Amino acid sequence: MKPFSFLRRPLGAVLVVIPVVLMFVLIVYPAAANLHAGSSHQSRAATFQPRLLRDKIKAQELASTVQVLQSQSPSVILQFPLFPSGVKAKFPNAKGVVTIIQGNPEVSLFDTVTVDVENMPPDTTFTIFFIELANKPFGHVQYVADLQTREDGSGDVTFQCITLVAFATDARNPEVSKDQSGDASGVQLEHLGMWFSSLQDAQKVLNDQTLKGTPFDGGNPPLHAGPQAMTDGQTAPVF
Repeated sequence: MKPFSFLRRPLGAVLVVIPVVLMFVLIVYPAAANLHAGSSHQSRAATFQPRLLRDKIKAQELASTVQVLQSQSPSVILQFPLFPSGVKAKFPNAKGVVTIIQGNPEVSLFDTVTVDVENMPPDTTFTIFFIELANKPFGHVQYVADLQTREDGSGDVTFQCITLVAFATDARNPEVSKDQSGDASGVQLEHLGMWFSSLQDAQKVLNDQTLKGTPFDGGNPPLHAGPQAMTDGQTAPVF
C-alpha cells in the first residue's frame, strides 16, 4: 500500500500545477507580445525618420557613412510622334515616337531623349537635329545624334543633352525669343527632325537622282547629307 500511496501523491501535485502554469502563460504571454510588438513598431518607425537619423549622425551616434536619401521630385516625361516627310512617297507607313525625360535640375546636367522609328528604309543612317521650324526652311538647327536602322526598318537611339531649353544663337549678335516659360536667350529649338546622313543613300532609297545635298550632317565634304526623312510636323513647339 505504501508504494501505491507514494505514486498517487506526485500525480495529484502534477494535476494541480498544470492549470496554474497554463493560467500564467495565458496572462503573461499576450502582455509580453504586445510589449514586443509596440517596441518593434517604434523601432521601425524610428528607422524611417530622416531628421532623427541626421541628428544621430550629427551627434555621432551613427556612423557618418550612413546616408539619408532625399526624396526625388517627380520626373517630367514628354512624348510626341514623328511623321514621314521626305520618305513618305516610298515609305508611307514610316512612323516614330520621341520620348524626353527631363533631368532634375538639382542633380542632373542633361535630359534623356529616346527616338524610336519603324517602317523606315532599312540599314540606313539618319541624323537627328533639334530645329527651330519643323518644316522648310527649318531655321536654326543643332546636330544631336545619329540613328542606324536595322534590316527590318526599325531603329532606336538614346542620347543625353540639354533638350527642354535648347537654343541657338550668334554671340556676336545676341537674340531674345519666347520659350514656353517666357523671354529667353537665343532662338529656341523646340522641334525635332531626321535627315538622310548620305545623299547617295537618299538617291538610291528614294530612286531619285535629282535630289540635292543638304547641310544636315557634319564633316567633309559639305552638303553631303540628303533630304529630311521624318519630322514632328507641328507648328507649335513640341518640347
